[in-house]
Formats: sequence, structure tokens, C-alpha cells
Amino acid sequence: MTLDFPTLQTDRLILRGPKPSDVDPFMDFYASGRSQYTGGPMTPRQAWNFFGTEIGHWVMRGFGMFVVTARGSDDPLGIVGHWYPHGWPEKEVGWVLFDAASEGQGIAREAAEACIDHAWNVLGWETIVSYIDKGNDASVRLAERLGCILDAEADIPNPEKEVFVYRHPHPGVAA
Repeated sequence: MTLDFPTLQTDRLILRGPKPSDVDPFMDFYASGRSQYTGGPMTPRQAWNFFGTEIGHWVMRGFGMFVVTARGSDDPLGIVGHWYPHGWPEKEVGWVLFDAASEGQGIAREAAEACIDHAWNVLGWETIVSYIDKGNDASVRLAERLGCILDAEADIPNPEKEVFVYRHPHPGVAA
């Protein structure tokens, strides 16, 4: 079975569908402490299974997390994109950079902006949120730079976990 993923492009980045060769950087990230706010750290088996979930999400929903690469390179920098697994209260745009060296360069913001635009204008979403674990201050700062507003009344995916819900402003709707 071959999946036909869309590709998004920005000035510096290519956002493409996941492929089998992306599994090692994905697993390395999810084995590390850097993954603490995104479900990790995980055992290799858990990370491998979660990578399969990323691909399966595309099959089940028709959208998912893109693998982010720099133009001219196919090396994964992280995953950014659309997420709405079973039981999730709302559709989400999320971001993960695999290596700390990629942070602070606007990569996550550039990729998130492309995915947000895609969600509004191609997928036709009516709302977008980003669920951010308490303590993930870098993601909170990015959500705020993207113009998101904290929505303390919104439902969260897992009531046993302290999560902030940042709501993305709909284009054309005055704040």
C-alpha cells in the first residue's frame, strides 16, 4: 500500500508524509528526555509503535503529522501537523523538534504556520487548538507567538494530566 501524502513547502522547509526511513530519528527522540512533554520517554518498542500510529493517523483521518525537513535535505528535523486521535476533544496542530539544535531558528513556527493555513484553507477546520503539557514553556511561547489564546474552559484529552489548551484565532474573525 502506498500512501499519497500532501507536501507543504515554506521558504526554508519541506513538510512531507512520514516514511520508513524516518523511524530511527523518531525513535531516538522518543527515547530521550526531550520527549517528556509529548508522551515520552518511551521504550524502543513503544516508540516504534507510536511511529506506526503517526502513519495510521493519516490512513484513518486523511491528515496527520508531517515530517519536517530543511529544503535540500531529507533529514527529519521533527514532526509538525494535524492531530485528532480517537477521544481527542478537538482537532489539534502540534509540533515536535527532534534535536535541541533546531530550536530557536523559527523552524517550528514556520512549519506550524503552514499547517495552520492548511487546516483552515484546505482541510476546512472550524477550530484549531494546541494541547501543551504544563512545564513545556517553549511550546507555550510558540503558541503565543502564533497568536493563540489560552482557553481555560476547553476540554482536555486526558483529565489526569495538567494540560493547557491554546486556541488558534480563525482568520477573518476579529479577536
